[in-house]
Amino acid sequence: MFTGLIEHLGTISSVHHDSGGCALTISQSAPVLGDCHVGDSIAVNGACLTVTEFDKEQEGGWFKVWLANETLDRTDLGDRKVGDQVNLERAMGADVRFGGHFVQAHVDTTATIIDSTPDGESLRLTFQLEEPTSSRPSLLPYLIPKGYVTIDGASLTLTFVDDAHRTFGVMLIKHTQEKITLGKKALGSKVNIEVDMVGKYVTKSVLAALEGGGGQSMRTLIEKIVEEVLEKKNKP
Repeated sequence: MFTGLIEHLGTISSVHHDSGGCALTISQSAPVLGDCHVGDSIAVNGACLTVTEFDKEQEGGWFKVWLANETLDRTDLGDRKVGDQVNLERAMGADVRFGGHFVQAHVDTTATIIDSTPDGESLRLTFQLEEPTSSRPSLLPYLIPKGYVTIDGASLTLTFVDDAHRTFGVMLIKHTQEKITLGKKALGSKVNIEVDMVGKYVTKSVLAALEGGGGQSMRTLIEKIVEEVLEKKNKP
């Protein structure tokens, strides 16, 4: 579990692709390696990845992770190049203060930056989600104004949502722009999106109740009640 509060910006120093996936080495990452062990989880641009090797002393510290093809398909990490900066956050400890929102670092999909507009010292960004498919339904039901969204691992507040155009926006204050990579990305860049998992659970529970899960569904019960009311009303 993560909070969506970025701890540090690391720099990709090595990329190796093969048919099974991709290995990334992330340097200048000593601040997140102080209590690191092989097998620990670190969110890289919002994707929970397993540390396979690390050295916290050498050249500012580095660690290596492996990206399976599923991760490459779901995220923008396969497009990252040597020299790119990435957002880093260690998995949340049970004894720390919780300051963001519940983030699994399981990226749902990517979105595209389509607008960037300064607003004083702040920056307004607009994103467009991909067209939904049968295997990847629309995420718009989970996005609401003033709700949470995780973008490249950063917990951010939605300023607007436009269902018709599959767009949504956030605002970055000056401090946030300095602490994460998002404000530096160019128009047309892809970003990793994770919607609020609480919304996912609520939606699934409601749908299960409406459609029924082994017994009478809520829909069936409502229809029955309506029929009974209408029947009584039409009785002489």
